[in-house]
Amino acid sequence: MKEKVNIISLGCARNLVDTEVMAGLLQQDHYEMVSEPTEADIVLINTCSFIDAAKEEAIDTILETARLKEEGRLQTLVVAGCLPQRYSEQLTVELPEVDLFIGTGEVPRIAEILKEHREGKKQRAYVGIPRYLYDHVTPRLRTTPSYTAFLKVSEGCDHKCAFCIIPQLRGPHRSRPIDSIVKEATVLAEGGVKEINLIAQDLTAYGRERRDGTTLYGLLKEMALVSGIHWIRLLYAYPNFLDEPLLRLIRENEKICKYVDIPFQHISARILTRMRRGKSGSAVREAVHRLRRAIPDITLRTSLIVGFPGETDEDFRELLDFVEEAQFDRLGVFKYSFEEGTAAALMEDQLPEEEKERRWQEVMELQAEISRRKNENLIGTAQRVMIEGRDADTERLFGRTQAHAPEVDGAVTIEKGLSDERQNNVRPGDMVDVRITQVLDYDLIGDILHA
Repeated sequence: MKEKVNIISLGCARNLVDTEVMAGLLQQDHYEMVSEPTEADIVLINTCSFIDAAKEEAIDTILETARLKEEGRLQTLVVAGCLPQRYSEQLTVELPEVDLFIGTGEVPRIAEILKEHREGKKQRAYVGIPRYLYDHVTPRLRTTPSYTAFLKVSEGCDHKCAFCIIPQLRGPHRSRPIDSIVKEATVLAEGGVKEINLIAQDLTAYGRERRDGTTLYGLLKEMALVSGIHWIRLLYAYPNFLDEPLLRLIRENEKICKYVDIPFQHISARILTRMRRGKSGSAVREAVHRLRRAIPDITLRTSLIVGFPGETDEDFRELLDFVEEAQFDRLGVFKYSFEEGTAAALMEDQLPEEEKERRWQEVMELQAEISRRKNENLIGTAQRVMIEGRDADTERLFGRTQAHAPEVDGAVTIEKGLSDERQNNVRPGDMVDVRITQVLDYDLIGDILHA
């Protein structure tokens, strides 16, 4: 009889791909995957530990799942990913209810580790130097909708940002070969995927360490030739290596979304220096201008950090002025999280949590105003929308434009435009044209013109 496994994936899309790989490997090894922890013999929780909120979510999920063991409904509890990679020694002591801890580099060994446990091996923690990198032949059981997928092109990070623990959790930067990525994209397209979201810790670092001419530009040129793919989206890029040929390719190739996610983090030269970001405020501004000159219809998403150690009122006002000036289409804001093992954790002038919260709220309120103004400019325009489904309460169709990344950006709700019969024939993944009639802060509302 097959053992039943449920996997809970926490954190970012990069983590989700690891989850899908582990699910694929276990299914290949004749485990049965189930959707609910209550149905499982084994629950595997793939964790994030990037910031305090992620760690708290992980611990809460572990403790909640552990109750199933106490009730005798669960045989084995496995905790994988960034949390054990970072804290395995403490966790083995503090969480005796967990049977196995598996680090980020042990993903390909998941079936082997479970077998060793089943055969009585006493080792609980499997954590080493992360060197793992999946490829196109690695089994992967996707959990995203059939029409969209994340594709991880590289792993690890070589940046030394003062606030970030990721290099310690994921190891040095290492890139997959172009042919492996293209082969995976081809298989995804053959399976009905229309949107591929390229992910990495730093997309623009792709290929540099290989020293064989591999570049993001070369990868995109090859991926754009894959039949069946409509949208190729770039997530988590850095401004340093967005050169003119790459920007021209994004502008001219209809398959590549005019969407770039670049984490600028701040604008104050003093804070950027303390963050070890390697960019001055003027260089950040120039990067924004250069992107918009090169791709006039670009959707720019960024992330910022407020409350970094030593951030003064003057630094924060400069950041607010920059948000107003730059008019980002999408913006995520993080409250600085104190992370032991980082350079920022050793800095003086740590700000109180209530001040971080106040600054976070102020930036978010400003961005909501900016986003609504930008959305209002879309009223009356026709937008190509990928349908994602129907609202459970209203039965209205909803979807996204290429200016909306999955999970992090807004949506487009469709009120009318086709007969009920024709709307009933529209399926997730279908592309329709929608005239925008109303807007919210982050979402759009419109009518179908034609499918």
